[in-house]
Amino acid sequence: MDRIKLVFPEAAIVHRQPLSVRITDMNYGRHLGHDTLVSLLHEARIQAFGALGLTEWDMGGYSSVVADLAVQYQSEARWPDALVVETAIPAPTGKAIVVYHRVCHAEGGRPVATARLNVVLVDPAQGRSVAIPDAVYQAITGAESA
Repeated sequence: MDRIKLVFPEAAIVHRQPLSVRITDMNYGRHLGHDTLVSLLHEARIQAFGALGLTEWDMGGYSSVVADLAVQYQSEARWPDALVVETAIPAPTGKAIVVYHRVCHAEGGRPVATARLNVVLVDPAQGRSVAIPDAVYQAITGAESA
């Protein structure tokens, strides 16, 4: 079986978000469910964007949309595990903002999952993706070099 292998860009970390596994996050296998992992990633992403002075619904005048998501699972998380989600956002090179997340156990740092997603900005009037506005680019690259 071919597995996705994601390389987390350490140098592009912009935020670390502590989160906990809630009892309602457990699936029938008694570990963190896939659907909940996606929700945790969303929470970490919105917090990371906020730390950069950005919001998902107004990024330089445009709303953001997740175009795709890849997840590499590495270990299980269970209630009541404390987690840390590290978010890395390399400088955008095209129309997409590439966001990486690494979910780790807060104690010991054992990775739970690594994710990569592409976020595109959409002009609601035209329903099409747009180039990354300079203000958004500067917010991302300014945080990257900090």
